[in-house]
Amino acid sequence: MRIAHIYERQRPVFSFEFFPPHTERGVRTLMRTVSELRELAPDFVSVTYVQDLARRPLTVELVSRIKRELDLEAMAHLTCVNATREQVHGVLATLEQNGIDNVLALRGDIPDAETIVAPRESWFQSSTELASYIREHFRFCIGGAAHPETHPESPDEETDLAYARAKVEAGCEFLITQFFFTNADYFGFVERARAAGIDVPIVPGIMPVTSYKGIVRMTSLNGQSIPPALLEQLDPVQEDSVAVAEIGVAWAKRQCLELVQQGVPGIHFYTLNRSPATRQILSYLREQL
Repeated sequence: MRIAHIYERQRPVFSFEFFPPHTERGVRTLMRTVSELRELAPDFVSVTYVQDLARRPLTVELVSRIKRELDLEAMAHLTCVNATREQVHGVLATLEQNGIDNVLALRGDIPDAETIVAPRESWFQSSTELASYIREHFRFCIGGAAHPETHPESPDEETDLAYARAKVEAGCEFLITQFFFTNADYFGFVERARAAGIDVPIVPGIMPVTSYKGIVRMTSLNGQSIPPALLEQLDPVQEDSVAVAEIGVAWAKRQCLELVQQGVPGIHFYTLNRSPATRQILSYLREQL
């Protein structure tokens, strides 16, 4: 099923994101996690595409297994850095052969020079170029990324919105945001996007804090801010993983409830391949709806 059609339903759409593990044992654990979360009846799940060239085929394998073995709609992330156009075409063809209907078109982080194996001139140069190619040569439903606090490489909000609009014009039928902790950032972005003529669903991405060091590292890499009120709760207990997770889940519950009450098209959960936090938050939301 095309995810754009799922977002046409008159209710919040809930989805989960996973990443390819490093080991076969990790793959077994992930499939068990997805199976556990299946009980929550997500509308779809997605699997990321990583820089590690050896693990890239796992994305195709995992989305195919999830759809085939667990009967869940699955979307493959696809980046275009460090791969020739022919290689990307091959991945898309395999996804199509395996019955996958949805792709999230991304540029991906530029790798270090010593890890580049495909000449840069052979790459698709942006997610917009990738989305345009997919639309021209395949029948996938295409999604794209959005950044409520602007992409780290964008000089300003106006430039960032221009990139988002270009993605939609190239074929993206919905946008999923990078995670954020202040809902005003999301609502402000949506307002600016609508004013700029972007009319596709803009889905908030939520990552509940489960690790103090982890969230500090990820926000520093991606340019998100952590609200002072959240830091005030986390700082005193940063070495207590249980307390950190409890605070993170409570914060995400409040975030998600407000988002749903304000009529967002859905919520995309960054699960970090774990089920407890996502299970708690979505169960809470379902009780409130």
